Amino acid sequence: MSLLQIRNLSLCINRLKILHDISMDISPGEIVAITGESGSGKSMTALATMQLLPEGSKTKGQILINDRDTMLLSETEMCRLRGNTVGMVFQEPMTALNPVQTIGAQVAESVRLHRPDLDPMARAAEVLTRVGLSPELVSLSRFPHTLSGGQRQRVIIAIAIACSPKLLIADEPTTALDVTTQAQILHLLQKLTTEDSMGLMMITHDLAVVTQMADQIIIMKNGHIVEKARPSNLLNTPKHPYTKALIATSAHRATLPRLRQEAPLLRVRNVVQSYALPRRSIFTAPGKVYAVNDVSFDIPKGIRLGLVGESGCGKSTLTRSILGLEPVKSGAITLDGEHVFSAGRPNLAVRRRMQVVFQDPYGSFNPRHRVARLITEPFNLLDKKPTATESMDRIAKSLTSVGLLPSDAQKYPHQFSGGQRQRIAIARAIIIRPDLIIFDEAVSALDVSVRAQILDLITELCRQYNLTYLFISHDLSVVRNITDHVLVMKSGKIVERGSTEEVFSNPQDTYTKSLISAAPQLSKRTYHA
Repeated sequence: MSLLQIRNLSLCINRLKILHDISMDISPGEIVAITGESGSGKSMTALATMQLLPEGSKTKGQILINDRDTMLLSETEMCRLRGNTVGMVFQEPMTALNPVQTIGAQVAESVRLHRPDLDPMARAAEVLTRVGLSPELVSLSRFPHTLSGGQRQRVIIAIAIACSPKLLIADEPTTALDVTTQAQILHLLQKLTTEDSMGLMMITHDLAVVTQMADQIIIMKNGHIVEKARPSNLLNTPKHPYTKALIATSAHRATLPRLRQEAPLLRVRNVVQSYALPRRSIFTAPGKVYAVNDVSFDIPKGIRLGLVGESGCGKSTLTRSILGLEPVKSGAITLDGEHVFSAGRPNLAVRRRMQVVFQDPYGSFNPRHRVARLITEPFNLLDKKPTATESMDRIAKSLTSVGLLPSDAQKYPHQFSGGQRQRIAIARAIIIRPDLIIFDEAVSALDVSVRAQILDLITELCRQYNLTYLFISHDLSVVRNITDHVLVMKSGKIVERGSTEEVFSNPQDTYTKSLISAAPQLSKRTYHA
C-alpha cells in the first residue's frame, strides 16, 4: 500500500505552468529520489506535497497521504499534518533554523505542537541522540551558529523526525556538505527510513548522491517526469535522451590546456593562524585553537592548484589570510615577493593582483546594482581607473569571454540564472587581469549541467589568459577535473600534496583515502572517464 500517491498533479503560478501531470508513489520504507536540473520542478513537487506553495498558485490532480487528499484539506488541517505525519528537511539549515533559539527548543517545538503526551525536551534529547548529537557531546542549549554545517543539518533532520512522521521529504540535504559529512547524512537518512518504515522523498540535482541509496529514481525536466527506473536500470540502460545527457554530464571532464609552469607567484611559508578560546576560569589562561597550523606551499604562475578537505579543516581561514583579510599569527604569505599583509595592515598593492569567485554569486552581488557596476568593482583597487570608454570596452570583453552578451551589462542579478550569475562573478574576477584567482566552492551549488559549463568556461579562460588559480572545493571529482596539483588539508595541516592524478589514483595518507572512499559512486566513475 502506498503512503504517498500523487496523481496527475499540475501546477500554475500566475498562469505560468510549472508542473505537468506529475504522478508517483512512495511506499513505507521506500526511498524515491527526484533529480534533474535547476528549474525542473523538483522542489515545487515537494512544496505542493506539503501545501506550502506561493501565492497565486493553482493546482489540479490529487496528492494522497494515507488516503487523505491534502489538496482538499484546510490550512488548519494541514498544520496538523505538517511536522506530524509529514516532515521536511530543507536545503539550507542556517536559513531554516531560528538563530536566536537553542537547538533543544527548536526540536522540542514540534513535539509541543503535535505530541502533548511527551516531554518535549526529553524527546528532543532522544531524537538528537538518534541523529548523532547526543547531549553529552552537543548540549541542547547550543545555538545554530556554534555548530558545523553537518551538525546543523542533523538538527534539521531531528526536527523533521521528532514526531515520527510517516513521510520525510529531504530537499537537497547534502548540497553544501563535504564528502564525508555528506556520506554520514545519507547513511543517517537510509537508517531512519529502514528503522521507522518511513517513506523518503529525496530531492537532489546530483545523480551520484542517490544512486547507492534510492529504490527508485525519477528524472524531471521542465516540470515533466521524463523517466522512472531503479538506479541500476537507469544508469545501465537509460531510455530518455535527457536522462542519457544527464548521466553523460555527470561524467563530464573538462580538458585543461597544456601546463605552462613558470616562476613561483604565491609563496605560503609556515603560516599559523590561531584563535583564543573562552577561559575555563578567571585563574587560567585562555586556550587556543589552531585553524591553520604550519602550512607551506607555492603556487607558480600558470599552475591550477586544488585545495580539498572537510568543513572546519582550515580552508576558509587560509583563504582569508592569502587575500590579506586578516593577519597571520606567524609565518609569511607573499605574492611576487611582496607581503600580502605588512605593517599591521593589508597591502593593497598586492590585493589588487588577486580576485576571488565566491560560492554564492547572488549573495556576493548588490541586488540594486546593474551588472556593469558589479563587475567593475575591482577598478576601485587600481591607482588609475579606466576612462569611461575603456571601462565599457573592458566590460564588453569580460562578458563576452564568459559567454554572455555586452548588452547584459544593463541587467540586474535577479534577471539571470544561477549559472549565468556565476559567469558574471567570473567576469568580475578577470576584468582587471589579476595574477591569482581564488575559486571558493565556485560550483558547489550548481546542478551538473551548469557545473560542466562553468568548468569548460574556466578551461577556456586558461587557454586565453594562462590563469593561475587556487580552486577550493569539497567535490573531489571537480577538483580532479580542473586542477594540475592538489593539497589535502586536515585539522589545519596539509597532510598530502602532489599532482592531482597521482594523489587521486594512489593516495598515501589515510585521511585522503577516506575522502576518496566517501565520495559518491557516480563521481568515482568519472575519475576514469
